[in-house]
Amino acid sequence: MKSIFVSLLKPKAWVAKLLILAFFIGFYALGFMDYLDPIRKFLDSEELAFNLADKRFSVYILLNGAITLVLIFWFASIASDFAEKRMASFRRIKSSNRALIVKTIQILLYFVAATVGLNVLGFDLTTLSIFSGAVGIGVGFGLQKIASNFISGIILLFEKSIEEEDLVELSNGTVGFVRRTGARYTLLETPDSREVLVPNEDFVTNHVTNWTYTNTQGRIEFTVGISYDCDVDLAIELALKAASSHPRCIDKPAPVCFLREFGDNSINLLLQFWIADVTQGRYEPQSDVMRTLWRLYKENGISIPYPQRDVHIVSSEKAT
Repeated sequence: MKSIFVSLLKPKAWVAKLLILAFFIGFYALGFMDYLDPIRKFLDSEELAFNLADKRFSVYILLNGAITLVLIFWFASIASDFAEKRMASFRRIKSSNRALIVKTIQILLYFVAATVGLNVLGFDLTTLSIFSGAVGIGVGFGLQKIASNFISGIILLFEKSIEEEDLVELSNGTVGFVRRTGARYTLLETPDSREVLVPNEDFVTNHVTNWTYTNTQGRIEFTVGISYDCDVDLAIELALKAASSHPRCIDKPAPVCFLREFGDNSINLLLQFWIADVTQGRYEPQSDVMRTLWRLYKENGISIPYPQRDVHIVSSEKAT
């Protein structure tokens, strides 16, 4: 019974749609030309009528209302199918995002269809709106976070600030690839294969770093301290050589090395270099460059000093 009703409201085949359309056109045409007037009078007679509160209902009114509702929802289903097919043609939008838009359009279409149907049947929408408003306030407090995440998902969808396969870093330090964006949460896969469900609201209200928003380039930097007895210019030259020799280091921007500070135990240098694709990881090229720099410094007499402390022991003779 349920499948038959659903088939009437949302037929799949075009032949079925044409047959239903022809039936409705014929039905309303016969009624307009008064051919169905004897049937209408019989179905609308007092013997087949009843009162509910201050409303009068008859078999004719109920049958006419049911046919009208089916017609309204039928047009809503056609509009829904058309929107779904149109969204399927937008290949630039991810499949999960297309599904989210289609569901939103379907909810709006059927909500409008239900409102129009109740209005056609003669229900007082003012009373209904007051009741639904009271219920909406109560439910709103309980579903506040869900609604917030849903709206945040739509904002992310249209802004395209977070998309699938992006590498993002959250304000709490969580780093991962965006695998799926749903109506309530976004699925992140961390480098250690953990799957983290992040509410969509966090991407809108909190600070988020998107490493691949406009490009996949990423900068790697680390500090190294050399002895005060070493040649600073040679140390900087060797640091640039170590970075440039790595296969993942790019030429634009070129590697740079700065003298950052004169520390307590060493002269501290800051080495910065860029890689083309940060999604392949940053720890490995950093480790490789540091190992190369360690070897070059040893070969050229550049020493990395240990922390040094001068300890003075003050002793005093106990008074006798």
